[in-house]
Amino acid sequence: MLILGIDPGSRHTGYGLVDSQGDKLQAIAYGRISCPADLAVPQRLAHLAGELETIVDSWQPEAAVLETPYHGLNSRSLVVLAEARGALLAVLAAHGVEIREYTPAEVKSAVTGNGRADKGQVARMVQIILSMAGKKTSTDATDALAVAICFAHRRRQDDLVGRKTAR
Repeated sequence: MLILGIDPGSRHTGYGLVDSQGDKLQAIAYGRISCPADLAVPQRLAHLAGELETIVDSWQPEAAVLETPYHGLNSRSLVVLAEARGALLAVLAAHGVEIREYTPAEVKSAVTGNGRADKGQVARMVQIILSMAGKKTSTDATDALAVAICFAHRRRQDDLVGRKTAR
């Protein structure tokens, strides 16, 4: 299954495509969508949507996973982030991609075993889990890959629980 992890942002949005085959996970592509700082919010949203459209068209992921917003943001930042998430969700929904969302604590817990892990711990575990030692990635891309890993782990757990209850 090809999973697209997304770490939404209005200026920088991380993405990471992870192939999940059984218990094997492999990073296929990852990076960051950056919007020019001089663009107004509507143009940034259009830029984000267009770039995500290209990624979805090129890779055709079966599922997309986003990290939910952290509630500690100021209200203006939260509004702009919500608008960016809306633009991204609209592209995914228009392509019929299965969409899931996880909180930052859920993602950190799935990747490191600690829901309060710092970004450095998450980045190290992403590199270990995906056998990416020595590969340079932006924080946005690492966070997006972590979200995809969280989905893969949760899906595997759900499959195991489903098999047990079906017996």
